[in-house]
Amino acid sequence: MNNRIKIYRTEHGLTQEELAVALGVTRQTILAIEKGKYDPSLELAFKISRYFGVTMEEIFLYEDEDRS
Repeated sequence: MNNRIKIYRTEHGLTQEELAVALGVTRQTILAIEKGKYDPSLELAFKISRYFGVTMEEIFLYEDEDRS
């Protein structure tokens, strides 16, 4: 799953640490999500999208491997 968290975070002038504190997670969690090494829980995905005031589909991009 790809995401646009870094884009939204930088557009809002936030550091990874600031976003992490606002969401109640660690900076390492934000880093791992941004790099695509960790998929957030559904609860955290909702928190992220609500924080930025957008839908989850605007932040998280699901790539179906079966599609040609």
